[in-house]
Amino acid sequence: MNLVKIQSENICTALGIPKQFLESRNLHAYTEAVCLEVAELSADGREHLLTTQAADAWRSLRAAAQRDGITLFIVSAFRSIERQTEIIRRKLVAGVAIEEILAVSAPPGYSEHHTGRAVDLSTPDSPLLEIGFEKTAAFRWLEDHANSFGFYLSFPLGNSSGFQFEPWHWCFKDVILVN
Repeated sequence: MNLVKIQSENICTALGIPKQFLESRNLHAYTEAVCLEVAELSADGREHLLTTQAADAWRSLRAAAQRDGITLFIVSAFRSIERQTEIIRRKLVAGVAIEEILAVSAPPGYSEHHTGRAVDLSTPDSPLLEIGFEKTAAFRWLEDHANSFGFYLSFPLGNSSGFQFEPWHWCFKDVILVN
């Protein structure tokens, strides 16, 4: 068994996420990116990191959208396995049931965000990270054009991973599975 997968399973076990859950949801462990660059700087100065290839593709996608009158920005990009673990721990401490957490958050080691290729996107006047994003012109533009830049919608309605529909979450195709 791959070391990344073993480490991810160990972290999940420590959080109370059973191995059977990972298998039943057909989740894949991903290697954490180590070579990252700033793909976008948010208005508040936060650096959104991606792999070089994903960052280049993102900038091309964003520029094409802008030419078509669509403004897109990154809400979230690279997130380390350690940060994903902290997020889940914080929710558990707050009393949120693990099943509820895992409907919207991937377990540590199984998130596309730590590959450095995933972005959560939004557009002005749209609530951040809410299903209502699907009703925006930006989402319609992404449906029509994102694939041309190498991005796909990771969690469409009825996705096999069991995550809620996330119209804001897009991933660059060059993702390497470790299992």
